Amino acid sequence: MTNLAIAANGLRKSYRGKDGEKVVLDGIDLNVPQGTIFSLLGPNGAGKTTTVQILSTLIRADGGQVQVAGYDLDRQADDVRGAIGVTGQYSAVDKLLTGEENLLLMADLKHLPKREGKQKAAELLERFDLVDAARKPASTYSGGMQRRLDLAMTLVGDPRLIFLDEPTTGLDPRSRRAMYQIVRDLVASGVTIFLTTQYLEEADELADHIALLDHGRLIAEGTAEQLKRLIPGGHIELTFTDTHLLEAARHLIGAGIADHDALTLQVPGDGSVRAIRELLTALDERSIDVDQMSVHTPDLDDVFLTLTSQQTDHKQEATR
Repeated sequence: MTNLAIAANGLRKSYRGKDGEKVVLDGIDLNVPQGTIFSLLGPNGAGKTTTVQILSTLIRADGGQVQVAGYDLDRQADDVRGAIGVTGQYSAVDKLLTGEENLLLMADLKHLPKREGKQKAAELLERFDLVDAARKPASTYSGGMQRRLDLAMTLVGDPRLIFLDEPTTGLDPRSRRAMYQIVRDLVASGVTIFLTTQYLEEADELADHIALLDHGRLIAEGTAEQLKRLIPGGHIELTFTDTHLLEAARHLIGAGIADHDALTLQVPGDGSVRAIRELLTALDERSIDVDQMSVHTPDLDDVFLTLTSQQTDHKQEATR
């Protein structure tokens, strides 16, 4: 497990309310390799926040074995807290202080020597392009600048693992792209990112591995491309140079939607390497030349809606 930033087995959490016990996490397993971006997705109430709160030592689990940054979550909670950083959805920036003062305050909280704290603050202001605004109140910062400062404050303690919750909420496209690059740079330096987000394109853009949580259970996980292949709707689009080749391909394949004006044939398929190889081999054996080819798969929005809807349907059937 030494190469895992997070290793969780059978993680459980439930709460007692007036309507009885509510299971929030129902025995989930998580394995997050070091130096990667792991994204946890799920609808509201799925258990994402509870998962992050447990892994960051804010609340205790009811069951399961968990190691975070190589430390046992129950027995070595202080060591876990020293190895992680948490950047929440809502900024922890004190807007009455300047950017520099926010960083120095964080350095004091981390018990850094004064000289080291000033040096760390200067490095982070430079790294996050905040030097010109360093001595201005954070209240004057744009949304993107405040998010950068918030993340910079998390980095004062040099965490090996960062829990990043909704990092680009409310940001314009340019600021969002800038934040994406900051996250990639952090991972390139060896930091592990545990990302929760409502922007599915954000997970698609950043994550090395994605897990989909619903009703306290993991219902699917893999790379973005692997998840997209779980649901129907994908196709391979072939473009030909003339109608004769188009018709020959359609006759050979026996399926697909032909567009004679565009000279294209849409063939149902999951876009896997094996499916593409078999298709092109069959066409090549009949000397049917393909001018262009593109693969179209459902996006993560489709995956999210389809799989979570299936879970809801299963729940309803189970209660009948």
